[in-house]
Formats: sequence, structure tokens, C-alpha cells
Amino acid sequence: MKTKLLYVTVALGLVLGLASCDLDYYPSDEQSSEVIMKEASSAVMDGCYALMKDEVEYLGWPSGNTYCRHYFQLAEFPADNTCVSGKSTDPLFQAATYTMTDNLQNVGTLWMLAYKIIYMANTVIEGLDESKAEDRQIIGEAYFVRALIHHNLVTLFALPYSYGTSNKGIPLRTSSISDETKRNSVGEVYEQIVEDLKKAASLMTNEPRVSGNHGYPTKDAALGLLSRVYLFMGKYTDCINTVDKMMGGSATSTALDAKLDHNFASYFANAKSSSETLFCIAHEATEDRGQSSIGSMYNAEGGGWGEIYPSFPLLNLYERYPTDARYTAFIKPQYKGGTPSDKESVYVPKGNAGSEDMRSVSTFSATKDGSGNYTFTSGGTTYTLVNKGGEYTEYHVDYKGEDLIVRVMPSNMIARNSHPKFFVTKFGYQDGSATLSSPVVLRWAEVILNAAEAYARNDNASMALELVNVIRKRAGIPDEGMFSTTQMHGYTDARDIVMDERRMELAFEGHRMFDVYRNQKDMDRHYPGFQLWNTVSHMDNHIIYPIPNAEWTVSHIEQNEGY
Repeated sequence: MKTKLLYVTVALGLVLGLASCDLDYYPSDEQSSEVIMKEASSAVMDGCYALMKDEVEYLGWPSGNTYCRHYFQLAEFPADNTCVSGKSTDPLFQAATYTMTDNLQNVGTLWMLAYKIIYMANTVIEGLDESKAEDRQIIGEAYFVRALIHHNLVTLFALPYSYGTSNKGIPLRTSSISDETKRNSVGEVYEQIVEDLKKAASLMTNEPRVSGNHGYPTKDAALGLLSRVYLFMGKYTDCINTVDKMMGGSATSTALDAKLDHNFASYFANAKSSSETLFCIAHEATEDRGQSSIGSMYNAEGGGWGEIYPSFPLLNLYERYPTDARYTAFIKPQYKGGTPSDKESVYVPKGNAGSEDMRSVSTFSATKDGSGNYTFTSGGTTYTLVNKGGEYTEYHVDYKGEDLIVRVMPSNMIARNSHPKFFVTKFGYQDGSATLSSPVVLRWAEVILNAAEAYARNDNASMALELVNVIRKRAGIPDEGMFSTTQMHGYTDARDIVMDERRMELAFEGHRMFDVYRNQKDMDRHYPGFQLWNTVSHMDNHIIYPIPNAEWTVSHIEQNEGY
């Protein structure tokens, strides 16, 4: 017991020294070692959650330097959902432009904090006894956290599982004592994650340790994350069976619909207490990071920066159905005067937004003829827009020898560096603050889409589309917008339907990059913004991040290729 107490004491020191959370830990000489151990372990687990959100100083950068901010940005910005409206000194810009280096503060901070969190989780696993009922929930939380953080790392710093299980992964840490640092294979890392999540699910109940607070994981959180992991591994039947297990053996569309929050417009503001949330990084009102928050980059209200907007292709997907709540509730176009103008403009990508590889936007007055066709005039030449979206609307124009996707929008859109502003509110308005949220790591909507994709890839298109429709109905899509094997709305493959639905439902939540590359697809970024105007090959070395300089120069583990 003395050895176990030592481990927890060391971890508790990390909590008190690195995290600013309020810890209800008051050891007493009158308490038994078992009581001290349980209280200490509870405090250490609370410290793990604190290290996911607390600001820390690293490489001289304290403000906004948090695990959750960096994770959500590193996972989201290399994808195709966001438009970067200008250059930034924040290292998030390197993620958006695929110019990552091994000495960036965000990359180094995330790596450093990840292994501190894993170490602390290991001390809890080693310090408690799972045969004691009162210890099982906390031990389960520790296994869940260890799996989650390892998965964050292996998806950011190693090639996807589908590229080969023998590729270099990340160092596995399953003990608080380690004599060697090496990169385990991708296969070894995933096998450990699966084992940890099964263990976590066997130990936890479905009642959070703090009632109503989904910042504490449960059995379903572990199984939900396991469904994601199986999907990433291509183990589609295991993914489906895991979701069935979560539903007591009957994951019908009706039962799954009941797991969703149908007050969807207020869901993200209330994610911490919503029953749809399986796990979030819970923030209190006192932990509002203001301009340093995740939401600040998406939304200028409340003093935020508001410099990251939805991409043209994503907006086109949402606007297929104007009632889509994922658009109307969480994406806010900004108009001069506050309301849209009756006059319309055509927004056309133009060359050189500070570099030959970036595009800004030219705006032209739109003219609509009697047949409903749009034209605009530039340099004495009249151009006609062509809808290439089939039954949906996706305007293209042959402009100066290029086939460009363009958008027709009200003429009084507010712009930054010519890019029309659309604020995103998924990371705000908790307790009324525009910059406060409890970022969602895992929710039932994702689990449903995990199963949908697994069905599609198992060639069960009917069930895949039935689950997609559960998500679409909650979003307010009308009946004529539902899918079936006889009504594919222009699609030819259910897998593509699921991928677009995941893109819309989970936008900005850190999924899209992984969804594209794990399926060995290229990332098409031919839309305006200060991100690169290009298609990123799924074989590009920079689809993963470099091992931080502070790690590989000390431990001498192998650096990723291309860095």
C-alpha cells in the first residue's frame, strides 16, 4: 500500500502544481489508508479533467494554452470545413496551412499534457482495487481517460489504422513507471485502447460520478468511444455490435432517436447536462477563457476574434435544405444593418490572398434573368452561373479559364479580408457567455453515425440510410429530404451519403480530417481562404503532425517522415 500511496501522491502533486481546479481532498492522520487512497484517487481523476481545460505555460506561451483548445483546432483546421479569413500569429495557422513544425507551442503543449494525464490515470488504476465496489467507477474513469488520450495522440501523430498496423504509432503508457520510451506500432496502440475501453465499460455504471455532469464518463461513454475506435479500425461488425450493446441489444432507429436532444438549438450551450452528451470537457462559469477560448476563433460576439468561418462547400451542403437546424441554429451570417438585403451578389474565389496558393473573394452584383439564371459582369465580360448540383444548388462559373464554385448571397454580407462572415456558435453561450462552452468529445449523434457508416461499409445500405434519417429528422429536414435505397437524391453510394451527413452533423467538432484520411480520400480545399487552395493527397506526409522537438531530441524516438 505504501508504494501505491506514493504513486498517487506524485500524481496529486501534478494536479496541485499544474491545474487550477478546486479539489476536495483533505487527508487526515485519522483516516485509514484506504480512505486516503480513494479520496486521493478521486482528486487525481478530477485533476485529469482539469488538465484537459486549464491554461498552462509552455515555451513561454501561457494564454489560451489548453489541451482542449489545441486538440479541437489541430483536429479540425487541416480539414475542409473551415475558411481561415486571414493570417494569424497563432500556431493554429500552421495547422490550417499544413506548415506544421516540431517546435510549435500547440503541438508541444498537447503532447506534454497528454502524457501527464495518462500518467495520472495510471496512478489511479494502480492505486485502487477493482474488486471493491466503491472503487470501480473511478478506476473505470481512469481506463476511459487513458484510452481517450492515447486515441487523441495516435490519430494526430500517426497514420490511420487503415494504412497498416505496423506503422509507427505513439509511445504507449500503461504504467506509472517506465524504463523506456519507444514508439509502439499503430496496431499495438489500438489494441490497448480497445482493451482499456472494454475494461472501463465493465467497471462503470451509466450514472456519472457527479450526477447530471457529463464531464464524468460512464459505461456508455466507454462503449461509445469504442464504437468510434472500431470504425477507425475497419471492424464494422464490432462497431455495430457495440452500439447494439449500448441499446440493450436493440439499436432500432426509434430507440436511438430517443437518445438525441430534441431541443437541438440549445444543445451545445447545455452539453454538460444534456442526455445526448456521453462525454464533454466540462467548464464552469469561472473557466470562461474569453478571447483564448475555442469559440472565440469562430465567433466575434462577446469579444471573440471571429476569424474562422464555414467553407463554401460546407455551406452549400447545409443550404440544400434551408430548415436544417445545424445551419440555422449554429451558423450565423453577418449582415450590415443586421438583416439580409433583397439584392444579391456573386462571391467568386480570386487569386492571391497573400500567396499564390491562397484565394480571397471578389464580389459582383448578381443579375437574375426571367428563367432564374444568374449572371454577373467582370471586366466587360458577362458570366453565367451554372448549377452543377443536380437536384441541389451548387453554382459554378467558368471564370478566366477556371471552373469555380461560387455562391450567391445577400449583397450586404459583412466581410473580413473579402471573406463573408458566418459566425459559428457550437462553442459558446453556456451560462449566457458567447465564449463559454463545455466542448463535446462524444455524443449520441456521433454513435448513431458510427453505426450508420459501419452498416454502409458492410453493404447494408438500407439500415445505414435509416440511421442517417434519424439524424436528419432531428435536424428538421423535411420528409422529402429523407433517404432510402430507392431515393438517393443524386448519390450513387450510401457510403457517400453517410460521409456528408457526418460532415454536417459533426462539423467543427474535430472529426472531418480523420473521416477523410482514414478512408484514404484526398482533402479537396479548393475554396476561398488563407488556407492552401489545393487538394491534399491522403499520402502526404503532413496529414499527421510531427513528434514535438522536446520529445524526440530527448528520448530519441523516431520523427515522422517529412519533418
